[in-house]
Amino acid sequence: MSNRKTPVWQPPPEITALFPETSGNAVNGLGERAPRPPRYVMWTRPDRIAHGRVQQHVNDSYESHPRLTGAFSGPERRAKPAPVAPERRQDTPEGWTRRVKEFARAHEADLVGVARIDPLWVFEGAKAHGPFVVVLGVAMEHAKLAKAPAVDSPEEVARQYNRGTRAAKALADFIRGQGYEAEGHGGPGAGPLQLVPAAIAAGLGQLGKHGSIINRQLGSSFRLAGVLTDLPLAPDPFDDIGAEEFCASCQVCANACPPAAIGDAKQWVRGAEKWYVDFDKCMPYFASTWGCGICIAACPWSKPGTAPRLAEKMLKRRGAKA
Repeated sequence: MSNRKTPVWQPPPEITALFPETSGNAVNGLGERAPRPPRYVMWTRPDRIAHGRVQQHVNDSYESHPRLTGAFSGPERRAKPAPVAPERRQDTPEGWTRRVKEFARAHEADLVGVARIDPLWVFEGAKAHGPFVVVLGVAMEHAKLAKAPAVDSPEEVARQYNRGTRAAKALADFIRGQGYEAEGHGGPGAGPLQLVPAAIAAGLGQLGKHGSIINRQLGSSFRLAGVLTDLPLAPDPFDDIGAEEFCASCQVCANACPPAAIGDAKQWVRGAEKWYVDFDKCMPYFASTWGCGICIAACPWSKPGTAPRLAEKMLKRRGAKA
């Protein structure tokens, strides 16, 4: 049961007016029991989505702030991919995976995992060249993230999304230099596939009640990037850290969410029962504050040094009950 002590935030009329009649929850597939690929709801070309005015408002709000102007227009956004080497070098999937992880960690990535691409991760109308995706995680400075919704937080988010983009493009160039196709993608723009389910499959953690991944080292205080490639790789196993049981009873993120967009129970979304954040409640606040991030900063797992101890505690508790 919630012990919320603050009133639920209500969007001002000027923000409400930006939203279309189309529900973002409907675009996301809330309540659908049959599996289907996702559809773009945000973070692509504004003229191609129902919520384009909302996205343009967020873009404009960044450009109007002196600390956020040009936040996503650095050289890593304009870098052209390296050519694919004419001859393919050979190694085992395990050998390539080891080399890819070593390279990624030496080039700004803090987390690295490999998954085989599931077509249900690929956005409708997009093409994801694979068959593998290397998912990268870059840690955020939690002290800055925790200041959300103050500008320190989106500034840090932008800094880490840019770092993730650099890491992804560097890794893609490394793979292309071995004679294989590779395509790097970094946030906040949506690439051809959803990185959250890919990251979960790649062993980077579990989905939390706040709709973001909980990792056994960084909690939720990190951002994702990815590299799609045909380099033969060895997928990583799923990493169960006990977050499911923890989130079932924890209310911290739900109580911290100003618009009360985080529910107490899992919901059906495109054929999967999972934690889901109400888009139509979350996005108006997000659009009012240069983004948000309050929920992942408030998550108990995100406090520096806490996640490893929580994972050990939850798994030990589960073992005692078995």
